[in-house]
Amino acid sequence: MMISTRTASTRLLGAALLAIALPAGLALPAAPATAAVNTQDPSQFIESLAGEGFGALRSGNKAAARTKFRSLLAQHFAVDAIGDRLIRRWAPTITPAQKAAYKEAFPAFIIGTYADRLFEYSNANLKVIRTMPAGAGVDVVSQVSKPGAQPITTVWSVQKVGGAYKVTNLKVSGINLAISQAADFDAIVQRQGFDALVKMMRTRG
Repeated sequence: MMISTRTASTRLLGAALLAIALPAGLALPAAPATAAVNTQDPSQFIESLAGEGFGALRSGNKAAARTKFRSLLAQHFAVDAIGDRLIRRWAPTITPAQKAAYKEAFPAFIIGTYADRLFEYSNANLKVIRTMPAGAGVDVVSQVSKPGAQPITTVWSVQKVGGAYKVTNLKVSGINLAISQAADFDAIVQRQGFDALVKMMRTRG
């Protein structure tokens, strides 16, 4: 069955965040480095990182895949900056306790929201098309192909952090991950307040 590019883009957007991003504030011991992921070359970084993620999906074992994701997450995504960016608009108005609650709720929210969608891409493949300088980092343009669906263009923003490349943002078919998720959060805070956002995140998680 064919699915729309918009629907596929939204699903892949969330899948990518779950598979390759550690949400801000996750209180876990540092995971051992994943030797299979090349963190020194932008193209190879994305190709090897995606390969690890898709490989976990293809195992068919959801519990094992989530464990693998957490290992990848802790190493390869600049999460603190992303987490702060999503609530930048509200940072001057929230209390330290509210921010701490948000960071605590974020990991389970991401997993609870996107885990099932992620497995829809177990048979997908990613190919890097080109790289482009982008500010202090590099944009890695790739294409994700899945049987029965149109190929999807993804742009991974990566930057050296502590001597290794990390993902700082992602665009899927023109949809900016950070902007899209921030807009969703903003809508909830505007209608119901920041505590309602945290409550929703905990419920979703």
